[in-house]
Amino acid sequence: MRIGICCFPSFGGSGVVASELALALAEGGDVVHVVSSDRPPRLSERANVHFHRVDGSEIEEYGLFDRPLQTLALANRLAEVAASARLDVLHAHYAAPHAVAALLARRLLAEGAGVQPPCPIVTTVHGTDVTLVGARRSYRDVVGWALRSSDRVTAPSEALAREATERFSLDEPVDVIPNFVPPAAAGHRAGPAPDATESGLVVHVSNFRPVKRAADVVAAFALVRREVPARLCMVGDGPERAGAERRCRELGIADHVTFFGNQTHVEPILEQGDLFLSASESESFGLASLEALALGVPVVATRTGGVPEVVCENRNGLLCPVGDVESLAASCVALLSDSSRRQAFAAHGRKWARSRFDRGRIVARYRELYRATLTIGGAAASEDRPLLEKVEA
Repeated sequence: MRIGICCFPSFGGSGVVASELALALAEGGDVVHVVSSDRPPRLSERANVHFHRVDGSEIEEYGLFDRPLQTLALANRLAEVAASARLDVLHAHYAAPHAVAALLARRLLAEGAGVQPPCPIVTTVHGTDVTLVGARRSYRDVVGWALRSSDRVTAPSEALAREATERFSLDEPVDVIPNFVPPAAAGHRAGPAPDATESGLVVHVSNFRPVKRAADVVAAFALVRREVPARLCMVGDGPERAGAERRCRELGIADHVTFFGNQTHVEPILEQGDLFLSASESESFGLASLEALALGVPVVATRTGGVPEVVCENRNGLLCPVGDVESLAASCVALLSDSSRRQAFAAHGRKWARSRFDRGRIVARYRELYRATLTIGGAAASEDRPLLEKVEA
């Protein structure tokens, strides 16, 4: 198949999922065209993978606009790529702006002279397009329209699928296709973490946005330090990083915390951990937690969204209420102080992650979904769905 993928060029989350999916599809013989404003960090050079940059910067000089009209530029680029590469299917990662742009591109293709019927659109929701963007009145109707107008909609967890269905009154079922273990995580450490001499290593990976609650991670670690001489590695970058660094200094733990910034591959750091710590307020899936489990690193995380579908409580990790810093700290101390329990969690997590979230099986499900959209000929493409369908408040 000839598959188009549009995504954010991000270091984590949807950018990683889309990039790893593109590489896996290409390995299986499909030709994949990735469209984004910049090359995603995890999208390595590979046969059958073609990258197409979107550039809307030329309009920045015009005083009426604070930023490029990126959605329009993306729609135009998607239409160009779909026509020139004769795409069979277009897969948008994120409802807004990517599914919106894909739908605009489909309309451009439909109105183009001599162009074959436009390819169907698959949209994958990743979390904040539903829980944050889709929750705001300014965007809610547009996001709902984009999902209802897509030929198929997927979500990485049952929790996110339910929320999308309820929030946007979707009539068609959302296909739940979980994220998979990237090859780098599957190929690293083959056994439990070696016991630390006298310190435990806690690892946190995120984009440091408010929803990740980095301040809770720091506060919990400060409590852990009262019981265990541990260290904390903070991987990633974002708007909350400076505040987290400042809080470390205020709590007197700065000498025991290392900030690594964005890393194209987190596995070399993650695999050294004795446990992985996440304090997210909302999490559609928990890709970093999955990568940790695949490497044999137990997880302490908040019980939110799709996390309980990834982390098996009391088998490969411990789950705590959102915002309960004391519970997060106590769970970390419990695992760092019990080597046998930690190793048992590591063994279960590694087996669970590599079987339940196997790359080959999950990529095959996407291929089946793409083929299904081709057999129906893109039913949504033939309909002019009204933008402002009734959506419950």
